[in-house]
Amino acid sequence: MNYLTHLECSLCSRNFEPGRPWALCPCGGPLLARYDLSAVRRDWTPARLAASRPDMWRYAPLLPVPPDSIISLGEGLTPLRRVRSLPDHNLWVKDEGLNPTASFKARGLSCAISMARELGLRGVAIGSAGNAASALAAYAAAAGLAAHVFLPRDVPQSNFIDCRACGAEVTLVDGLIGDCARLAAARSAAEGWFDLGTLKEPYRVEGKKTMGFEVAEQFNWELPDAILYPTGGGVGLIGMWKAFQELEAIGWIGPRRPRMIAVQAEGCKPVVRAWENGADRSEFWSDARTLASGLRVPKPLGDFLILGAIRASGGTALAVSDREMLDAGLRLAREEGIFAAPEGAACLAAAEKLLASGFLSPADRIVLFNTGSGLKYLEAYATRFPRRLSAEQDKLGGLITPR
Repeated sequence: MNYLTHLECSLCSRNFEPGRPWALCPCGGPLLARYDLSAVRRDWTPARLAASRPDMWRYAPLLPVPPDSIISLGEGLTPLRRVRSLPDHNLWVKDEGLNPTASFKARGLSCAISMARELGLRGVAIGSAGNAASALAAYAAAAGLAAHVFLPRDVPQSNFIDCRACGAEVTLVDGLIGDCARLAAARSAAEGWFDLGTLKEPYRVEGKKTMGFEVAEQFNWELPDAILYPTGGGVGLIGMWKAFQELEAIGWIGPRRPRMIAVQAEGCKPVVRAWENGADRSEFWSDARTLASGLRVPKPLGDFLILGAIRASGGTALAVSDREMLDAGLRLAREEGIFAAPEGAACLAAAEKLLASGFLSPADRIVLFNTGSGLKYLEAYATRFPRRLSAEQDKLGGLITPR
């Protein structure tokens, strides 16, 4: 059954009927999907879930897509692994790099493209820092939809090739994600495409919230003490907070919540600045710079929802440097075998800072989200592994030993 009842504006609470393509509310607020949670509570049980399909669509009663319209490449149900190299700490990594298209963006775009097909759309567009465009291109190809992606000219090569290989029309833009988003919106309006930009439609967040369902299920319905999430657009953090509210409403968890911790880059930290200033909204971060392309978001559309979740949970927001990200990423690779995206590695660096400050305790169960594979960021990691050989290495036939 499909339990979706309506869409609700996250700012003014105006309701919208499902069944047609909706973008933002006229007031500018992102729309959120709402469900008949009483009926879900009556009809759905953990025992039924245990017998469900092994991907994110196992949570179908709390997703908006009718079964016949699901476009899936096997996204979700990613590993949750204990960090063995720090046995005195209760750190876990949720490794989203093992999703199709090698990032957590597969979840949101699987749901959004599924709804696009359900609603009869033929062409979709997105302005992206990279990984969302890769996911849109792949899922649009699987659905038979025309895809139009707008990327910064310095986008990681893997994302550019992903999009082209999947048949998307690619436009490279001299600018950042905001510039790409504006051009995508303008072209969509002119060409009749539907814009699937971050929080500009209500369904990507529904796919992302399944990360929260999975963390709860993988810990046997006992939520962790803290979740560190790399926050560019922050849709995953917003979605997980929504997931926990829905799980409580259907009686599967209680009211206790993890401290939600937003992790940003020193060169682009609008949410951190807003948090430190006690503001409800962020201000545009000028001259945004970071090698973590997913964190190079000067002003997230859902900043008020991110900050609201942080405050309600007793969490915090902090930033780390690009150097700290790469250092942490190499430690994860060498000590855990997890080749993390710089965004995910930033969470390890942030956790170490919070443990050192006493904000987090070694006894706390802490989940770090790695949102993508390091293979998507070879240009960034190549700064640590230049292929130039020394004279001694050349004599040894090119032997390069670990540093």
